[in-house]
Amino acid sequence: MMHQPNTAKLLLTDGTYLQGKAFGYTGTATGEICFNTGMTGYQEVFTDPSYYGQVIIMNAAHVGNYGVLDTDVESDRVKVTAVVARNLEEQYSRLMGTDSLHNYLVNNKIVAIHHIDTRALVAHVRTQGAMNCIVSTEPTATLASLTALLATVPSMQGLELASKVTTEAPYTLGNEASDIKIAVLDYGTKRNILQCMVSRGAYLKVFPAHTTAEAVREFGAHGYFISNGPGDPASMHYAVATIKELLTDKLPTFGICLGHQLLALANGVGTYKMHHGHRGLNHPVLNLNTMQSEITTQNHGFGIQEADVLANSNIEVTHRNLNDDSIEGIKLLNTPAFSVQYHPEATPGPHDSRYLFDDYIALIRQHMQVAL
Repeated sequence: MMHQPNTAKLLLTDGTYLQGKAFGYTGTATGEICFNTGMTGYQEVFTDPSYYGQVIIMNAAHVGNYGVLDTDVESDRVKVTAVVARNLEEQYSRLMGTDSLHNYLVNNKIVAIHHIDTRALVAHVRTQGAMNCIVSTEPTATLASLTALLATVPSMQGLELASKVTTEAPYTLGNEASDIKIAVLDYGTKRNILQCMVSRGAYLKVFPAHTTAEAVREFGAHGYFISNGPGDPASMHYAVATIKELLTDKLPTFGICLGHQLLALANGVGTYKMHHGHRGLNHPVLNLNTMQSEITTQNHGFGIQEADVLANSNIEVTHRNLNDDSIEGIKLLNTPAFSVQYHPEATPGPHDSRYLFDDYIALIRQHMQVAL
């Protein structure tokens, strides 16, 4: 049975005020507004821990038309705080679908607003930059009450959020008898990132964000992996200290997204908050080694400082964004460590960059042979 929607409200900190139709859970949510340019994979997007604390605008004209599936998730629950879209569909056609998007959002207590001109809204955010917003599907919400509540929401800059989404206790994945063991620093990792390493024969132990370097070393790993995650990397002094200590082991190290930024910080490179970030499944990146373009999946609102990288003789730039020329990949010259700003597991998205997992496993095997 189709639900009868209430009027929903969306208010941005710059005063932009829009009304549409309510969808999902009845309530009020706040967060930094951002947009995703992908046309598919909405359930994977909603459950990506890197979106924790954010309100996501979906660019696709129709979202929800293939329902939801229990396996199409990147974490244990929805991580976005609210959803904004042109059309959110309650009916779905996929035979494998287990439920509607409406019920999925209700069950996860996620508010959503649709019948919004998302093209105009995305253009506004792209021009004005990322900012906080508030979404309410409560009939009693007024512009005055929403304005007052929005004023209390902290800026994403300076927020440490990895500890909100990390695992509570260490756990393992893969074949315990594998000859390759990888220690994962979980700052909000996606499940399919881990699967990309397990499927290549690695045995993983995933550690909570605040694990010390000494505790990580007890696993006896052959390589370290620094995960993606939400929030401002500059606020994660504990993680930078741990990574800096682990780098002295000279073991193969791979960082993705937030992990890329943390690896940079551990080597004296600063980070900055981007104007509106990169999020979606269609961002072109140039591999400076092969000079080939890769179409990548991205989700980040922070980047690493170009001047700091170029001034550091220990760092080589390996990838650049073809839209804005920002740095998308680096490698260290004094230790076997590298990182990328985008998501090579690409769930959802194209698999152009999955070779990076092959490169990482090959680097570990090469290091193991040298160590013999």
